[in-house]
Amino acid sequence: MMNYLKFTFLAAVSVGLFSCSSNENKGEALLFNGKDLTGWKQMGGEAVYTVEDGTIVGTTISGTPNSFLTTEKMYGDFVLELEVMLPDTVTNSGIQFRSNYNPQANDGKGRVQGYQYELDPAARAWTGGIYDEGRRGWLYPLDLNPTAQTAFKHGEFNKVRIECIGNTIKTWLNDIPASFLVDTADATGFIALQVHSISDQQTPGTRIVWKNISIQTENIQPTPFPADIHIVNRLDNRLTAEEEKNGWKLLFDGKTNNGWKSSKGDEFPAKGWVIENGEISVVPNMGVKENKGGDIITKDTYSAFDVSFDFRLTNAANSGFKYFVYTPEGTESVVGLEYQVLDDENHPDAKNGIAGNRTLASLYDLIPAQKPKRAVKPVGEWNTARIIAYPDNKVVHFLNGEKVLSFERGSEAFRKLVAGSKFRDFKGFGEVTAGPLMIQDHDDKVYYKNIRIRTLK
Repeated sequence: MMNYLKFTFLAAVSVGLFSCSSNENKGEALLFNGKDLTGWKQMGGEAVYTVEDGTIVGTTISGTPNSFLTTEKMYGDFVLELEVMLPDTVTNSGIQFRSNYNPQANDGKGRVQGYQYELDPAARAWTGGIYDEGRRGWLYPLDLNPTAQTAFKHGEFNKVRIECIGNTIKTWLNDIPASFLVDTADATGFIALQVHSISDQQTPGTRIVWKNISIQTENIQPTPFPADIHIVNRLDNRLTAEEEKNGWKLLFDGKTNNGWKSSKGDEFPAKGWVIENGEISVVPNMGVKENKGGDIITKDTYSAFDVSFDFRLTNAANSGFKYFVYTPEGTESVVGLEYQVLDDENHPDAKNGIAGNRTLASLYDLIPAQKPKRAVKPVGEWNTARIIAYPDNKVVHFLNGEKVLSFERGSEAFRKLVAGSKFRDFKGFGEVTAGPLMIQDHDDKVYYKNIRIRTLK
């Protein structure tokens, strides 16, 4: 009996040693020992963090800003896994990664800044999206991936996975792929558990629970993502290997006018447009008609597609990105459905039309964009637009990753809108099977870059 026990003990020790050695070889480690907060420190607000039954519990309090329980170590490339439970549909939280503390931010009071895995149990359902805490705001709203919006489990522990390799960040929620971001803002930083500040209407004492927090820092291999999940690529005028594999192409290479021509001829305008610093922009003609370059269109035509582009407005500027462009029979006009590009605050056209249907991201003169203030970057900053035209004639507009409108070309509702618009006399408006894309010269300085497209089948 003693020999058997001795053998069993030695075997168990051997297995334990083998397991530890294997985990070390993989660079895996527990970030939370299940007993105390060794290796962690608190920043920001004064929410209470405790250890209970092998979990970390964050408890909200009134009158304090966002609180962060951060790792003492900094991490670059890694795979982070943990489980988290939120108690209700109101409490918001997040998991910081590759984050840092900026002592100059917040009027010198200091602030945690960096990538955040969103924890959002509300109806918006953006858990698994990526937010830039204290800086740029939303980088990957989950409007971009509706499938992942159904993955959150209320009142249960949810499995979180974050993979950071180089400039590529991927997230999962309960093993469902959620976000795919390519960005270069931060290469290293700490990991933190956020307890969000609460409003006067919220009851203090709400508890957020985390457990099984582990990280792998060596021998990391990228995990494939489904091809139909949108990649937010913040590299200027460059495609990732995944985008190329998934059928994406650049419509603007950042250097030349290849692939574009005048809407009135076969050549690119000799004046009125400038390409520099990886951007293409309109040159204001200052009222001199002879200096106007005119609209430009793609040499290729498209019927079903997913296109995105970045634009930067100047004060009171007006432009537009048109699709399903054509010349109606019996006219010389070149028209198409238009994603409005406009300074809503300072251009008078924002107040024209009906119910705001000439404002930024709207389907010009037809459907107003329903956009919250957070979705609009101010004049002088870059905004990202996206248009999806599906093979079944459904069309969706996005602004900075948030869905702002949708409609169906050729539907009864769509035709009624056209009949009441300035396009009523253009036969077939918005219903051609294919057409080029157009960037509008509206005499104002507007910059474009990162124009990407994928055809849909």
